Amino acid sequence: MLKTTKDFQKERLSAGQKVGVINLGCARNLVDAQMMLGRLKKNGHRIVEVTQAQTVIVNTCSFIEEARQESIDTILDLLELKKTGKIKKVIVAGCLAQRYGKDLAQEFPGVDAFVGTPTLPRDNLPQQLQLTPQHFAYVKICESCFNACSFCAIPKIKGKFISRTIESIVKEVKELDARGVKEINIIGQDITAYGMDVYREKSLARLLKELVAVVKNIEWIRLLYAFPSHVTDELIDVIAREPKICKYIDMPLQHISDHILLEQNRNITTQGTIDLIRKIRSAMPIGFVRTTFITGLPGETEADFEQLRSFINDFRFERVGVFVYSKEEGTLAAKMQGQVPEKTKKARLDTLMQDQQAISSQIQKSFVGRTLKVLIEEEEKEGHSRPRQKHSGVTKNNTRFGNDRLERTYIGRSEYDAPDVDGVVYVRSKTLLKAGGFVQVLITDAYEYDLAGVVV
Repeated sequence: MLKTTKDFQKERLSAGQKVGVINLGCARNLVDAQMMLGRLKKNGHRIVEVTQAQTVIVNTCSFIEEARQESIDTILDLLELKKTGKIKKVIVAGCLAQRYGKDLAQEFPGVDAFVGTPTLPRDNLPQQLQLTPQHFAYVKICESCFNACSFCAIPKIKGKFISRTIESIVKEVKELDARGVKEINIIGQDITAYGMDVYREKSLARLLKELVAVVKNIEWIRLLYAFPSHVTDELIDVIAREPKICKYIDMPLQHISDHILLEQNRNITTQGTIDLIRKIRSAMPIGFVRTTFITGLPGETEADFEQLRSFINDFRFERVGVFVYSKEEGTLAAKMQGQVPEKTKKARLDTLMQDQQAISSQIQKSFVGRTLKVLIEEEEKEGHSRPRQKHSGVTKNNTRFGNDRLERTYIGRSEYDAPDVDGVVYVRSKTLLKAGGFVQVLITDAYEYDLAGVVV
């Protein structure tokens, strides 16, 4: 029998166990995990590392096939640990459980509960246990998507679009500000639709004005996941004008061909997209646009693909991700004629990413000689796994000597680098730096995705 969220709540009230979480997927999922752990901690449970846990919650993702497979593999690994007695209970939460809970219960009888996704409170402050470093946080302002793209299953998983009230968001941000947080990342499936349900109009610009007016310690407000057809002139103006708002916008475009945009149900045209990008670039000449594209939607012709390739090369986006189309059950695109072969989809992705690597390298080199404000994340550790070219003169023990002074290397980010998804700045300093502090860095070296420099 499928164990529901209600069943799990009954169990946890009487258990008082040590609980760990494995979070899969995007930053939106991370906020969901923080909400789950916040409630568990309130109910008297100890939140620990997974290696010390009696009960492990895996917060799953089912956005595309690759994410589903990662979730399944993680469930299998946890069930193996349960068999050997290393953990007592396995709880499957998140999008995969929300969408396929009954099927999963039959497939994995060893799982103790399937709990789906938590509800985002509209008026109240969500109880959370922060999983990010203390100097930055994610603030989810809305849930689900206001659009209905033909390739995407999110509305089916998440349900009706819901915005939190401005009052509840301001209260959360003020609390984060009082704790000394330096950066907040505003997230949601479509933050540019914020307010269209509760205020009957696009209200992100209004929200940002209120946030800027109340923060004292927070120096960066970053916007993640904008929907192109919902971006307003007022929003662009607020981003460009307000110093505390990063000159960075994450805005998935998905394609540029009118034919494919119509098939995707993106509610924007080729010319509308071009006009929007030019408007953003005009308002923020040094701003960054992060975007994503999909190759191989059913019916995508070679001409559609070449138009997309030309668009990327002409507009030279600072950050680009490309995905192959994933056939999602229950979506309109899954029923479309003209499914593109996997080999073709992958070849198109590879071509676009090769083009973008060259663009990214040129953009990165343009930073050499410039001074950037950098938020320090941590001191670089030996064996740091991020693939990159070696920095000349930096030794394995993370120090180097110059002018008889010891130098350390730190990892930081500029306002053009979102946590976890973008590059980093490697910072050399002759003085000790603290995580969460800002420094001015003269950029001396550029790599494909990362930068390196020295504190000035």
